[in-house]
Amino acid sequence: MSDSSRHWGSSYRLVASEKWKAKSAAMGRDATSSLVEYAQPRPGMHVLDVASGTGEPAISLAKAVGPAGHVIALDLSHDLLEIAAQRARQRSLYNITTQIADAQHLPFADNTFDLGTSRFGVMFFSDPIQALREMHRVLRPGGRACFLAWGPVDQPYWASGMCTVRKHVGGSLLVPGSSDPFRFSEPGSLSAALRASGFQEVEEEPRVIPWNWPGSAEDAWEQQKAVSTPFRPMLERVREDQWPMINAEAIQAMQKFEKDGVIQFTATVVFASGHKA
Repeated sequence: MSDSSRHWGSSYRLVASEKWKAKSAAMGRDATSSLVEYAQPRPGMHVLDVASGTGEPAISLAKAVGPAGHVIALDLSHDLLEIAAQRARQRSLYNITTQIADAQHLPFADNTFDLGTSRFGVMFFSDPIQALREMHRVLRPGGRACFLAWGPVDQPYWASGMCTVRKHVGGSLLVPGSSDPFRFSEPGSLSAALRASGFQEVEEEPRVIPWNWPGSAEDAWEQQKAVSTPFRPMLERVREDQWPMINAEAIQAMQKFEKDGVIQFTATVVFASGHKA
């Protein structure tokens, strides 16, 4: 596991999740429902959700597979999985369990699951091919893996925030070789990785989905800075005297998407899936 992957499972995700968890969950609701619809879970299925964080889409999948099915929510972070388990209990879901593990080394036997999923996780695997091979290994013959990844950085949520920072400080948006949210934004790149990992009947499609922040532009910008750890090195290049202008520009850019008290961004994302023969 790389340092960037370890950092992805560390405390910053918990802090960001705690402060912004309700609004972040609302913002990601359409992404979750879109992935669940795309994955087509059926009653009785056994499902593995990788990089589950605080529990989605694992919780929604558990509802879909019903008491005869089962979902394992897997993540590197014990603290985030505790939140996921608590959320499941609050919803009286007892067909979901949590598991601390690395996607590159899944602690499950071959041919265990009917369905594998990951929402905004595959981009951060330190070795995506190895992780996808592991997902392929633990799927049963005929099983399907479904992924949701970020499309290009040039879209409202990122352009109004992180791209505003880069305009002022220059240099790279991300450190080369570090965690990259846009690793699979190039059309065909995620499907190529799935084929290289042994998947067949591979599909990939871009979609534009709602990405609505239920609050002010000021809070939307603070949340983006809090959760966007891959951009931390760039943010640290900002001089103290630059922040007032950057903050004002980012908030003004986000306010352009405000309607009825909601910042109505859209998210350009990539859906991809493959089957195990």
